[in-house]
Amino acid sequence: MQVKKNPEIEVGRNSSLYFAVGLNLMLLITYLMFEHKTYESDIITRDIVQVDNFVEEDIPLVNLDVPPPPPPPPPALVPDDIKVVEDEIEIEETIIESSEIGQSDAIEEYVANVDDVDVEDVEEDIEVPFAVIENVPVFPGCEGGNRQDQIDCFQRKMQEHVNKNFNYPERALELDMQGKVYVLFVIDNTGRVSKIKSRGPDRILEKEAERIISILPKMTPGKQRGRAVSMPYSIPIHFKIRD
Repeated sequence: MQVKKNPEIEVGRNSSLYFAVGLNLMLLITYLMFEHKTYESDIITRDIVQVDNFVEEDIPLVNLDVPPPPPPPPPALVPDDIKVVEDEIEIEETIIESSEIGQSDAIEEYVANVDDVDVEDVEEDIEVPFAVIENVPVFPGCEGGNRQDQIDCFQRKMQEHVNKNFNYPERALELDMQGKVYVLFVIDNTGRVSKIKSRGPDRILEKEAERIISILPKMTPGKQRGRAVSMPYSIPIHFKIRD
């Protein structure tokens, strides 16, 4: 048997609406409670301070024993007899004339002769390479012979000089320094060694190579067309530690 209910009197018909309304009312009441502010009333008392009697204190005066100021100095004595000395020395004025030449000044014409001009012969130091010089510098003990004999003797004596005066630096031995040092120098027109330069792996080895070349003996200078000239020369010095 089917039970018929009257939709007009059904309780749960509008339950969701009631729930929503009640929820909104609760939220509103909660918000108002949080936002409600109360203030405590303090009792403030205002008093006026009145000063009836003002006491003035007298500051005592202290007398300090200060010495009196010194008297002013006496006026300077002016002598009664004043002699006026007249300056009788006459000063001569020095007139400085201008040394500039103006357009109105006459210029003396002078013609110089060739005989009046002294020409000084200035010896020019000419450097001729070793490969093209006519007469190479003669090492002591290499006198005589032709050009090729002098070249061979020069190179042999140079090698003997390096081997004789070679001294391995102790600092280089400690640091195990080895390498080849190229020494460039000039045998000038007087037969002496000058302008020594070197290039090597370390300055210690370069100093030793320069020392060896600097003690080369004086030679007979090289000649080009019968005239003494300077000759640049380079030699390699090999520093090697033997086991």
